Amino acid sequence: MRSFSQPWDSSHSLSVVALTGCDGSGKSTLQADLVARLREHGPAEALYLGQSSGRIGEWIAGLPLIGRAMNRYLVGKSDKVHDQPSTPPGNVTALAIYLLSRWRAHKFRRMLAMARRGVLVVTDRYPQAEKAGFNFDGPQLAKTDGGNWWVRRLRASERRLYVWMAASVPMLVIRLNVDAETAHARKPDHKLSSLREKIAGWPHLTFNGARIVDLDARDEAGTVLRSSLHAIYAALRTSPVQASPA
Repeated sequence: MRSFSQPWDSSHSLSVVALTGCDGSGKSTLQADLVARLREHGPAEALYLGQSSGRIGEWIAGLPLIGRAMNRYLVGKSDKVHDQPSTPPGNVTALAIYLLSRWRAHKFRRMLAMARRGVLVVTDRYPQAEKAGFNFDGPQLAKTDGGNWWVRRLRASERRLYVWMAASVPMLVIRLNVDAETAHARKPDHKLSSLREKIAGWPHLTFNGARIVDLDARDEAGTVLRSSLHAIYAALRTSPVQASPA
């Protein structure tokens, strides 16, 4: 087994392990378990790279007087973009979606800074520019066509953000595969149709040619953890990073 107790030379390899897959595949649980084990050998941190709409929605809903109504309005507008992508969003909806992408880019910059400091970052989700939509951690406005000059400008700017983020290829992508019924049993608040769409799309993403390991998320948690650690240690052995034998 390799150790990364010394800081990594991130100029050659981005010291990031990205966990991807459908909701209900166990990314959050695996992330926590991986970071706990990896910290035995050196600096490791967890980072969530989703768009955080749920957390932002909770904050908006907590605002006095207008919070709950505003949250319902924005959620409804976001759902409309997902369900009716051919309809161009209005100015407010487009801005809300764009700000979520800017927030994701802000967290991505934090990830890059952590990697430069020699930290192994384990991310829950990872942005990509191959497939549009927040369902796949891609640009959401790219799902729509048309709109006024303001919407088109935001769409183009959001697209550039995702191309920039996708250009930083992680050392390893661990893709957790699960069937829709299992995912729905774990996440009953999610639409089954949405879960099926996500499951159908994930296998086609390449993350700019990153090394990808596919695991069956229906396996026992300990098995998934061991397989993930094995893949990470294998990546460490072949990646041009500072490492020394344990």
